[in-house]
Amino acid sequence: MSDWDAIRYFLEVARTQRASAAAQRLGVRHSTVTRRIRSLELDLGITLFEKSRASGFTLTEEGQRFFAYAEQVESALLAAREALSGAAQGPSGHLRIGSTEGFGSTILTPLMIDFQRRHPGMTLDIMPVPRYISLSKREADIAIALERPQRGPYLCTKLGDYVLQLYGTREYLDRQPPIRHRHDLERHRFIGYVDELLFSDRLRYLDDLAPAANVVFRSTSVLAQYQAALGGQALAILPCFLAAQDTRLAPVLPHDIHVTRSFWMYCHEDLRQTRRVMALWDYLKHAIDLNRELLQGGSRTLRTPAEDWAPSYGTDAPAA
Repeated sequence: MSDWDAIRYFLEVARTQRASAAAQRLGVRHSTVTRRIRSLELDLGITLFEKSRASGFTLTEEGQRFFAYAEQVESALLAAREALSGAAQGPSGHLRIGSTEGFGSTILTPLMIDFQRRHPGMTLDIMPVPRYISLSKREADIAIALERPQRGPYLCTKLGDYVLQLYGTREYLDRQPPIRHRHDLERHRFIGYVDELLFSDRLRYLDDLAPAANVVFRSTSVLAQYQAALGGQALAILPCFLAAQDTRLAPVLPHDIHVTRSFWMYCHEDLRQTRRVMALWDYLKHAIDLNRELLQGGSRTLRTPAEDWAPSYGTDAPAA
């Protein structure tokens, strides 16, 4: 059987589907990756990948079975390394967190700065992106999404609900026709998502609130929509945790237009035994509980856990 390095190369190629991308992540030459994959296939006596210019490296049926075993080996080694490398000194190592864009930029990033201050042995990659994060390709260790995963070997928990409202600049509202009822919105301009590029149906709230909305500006990015709303030319439905903190924006029909959505956090079930993942898991659960008012528009201040708070390392974390 080949050594661990060969399995590590295999896992990176399987997740990226490109030898060049795997080489970049591993910090080696492209030729080194392809040579190690060929050697592993010869060693096992099977073909792990179908290779083509169009689709890159695609796992064969045998490759898919081997992938499941290889991930178990990877997880066991990571857990063993953490258990034997000074657990009493606190979590250490590297973590990658994928998140929706607005939450990741506005809430997650400052919380991760506080988390890293508490655990200086940790290094973090934060990916606030307007798309789905693939844990099956190991794009991240932990994902925060708008929907609970329907299948997969995942550890999953609901982080909490958040509220969105309709916002416009005070200057826009002063110079445009008054909005006293929902039907008054027919005379106004809106900012929204690019429908065909939506990564979740949970973002289709404008269709429900104003079916005949005159959408004059579209973007895949909620941060771009926020900046467009500040331009004072149209209205936008925005998360309260993003817009309520900006005094240049005012809510429109706040008692009538009120959208609630949820954030879900999940990771691979095999990461339950890794100290660094569970430390972050517990931190985020506790931190979001502290900030429920901010997520629901009742506060403008982000709170961090007390200095004497300590994680339980996911001992009560539910499975998906």
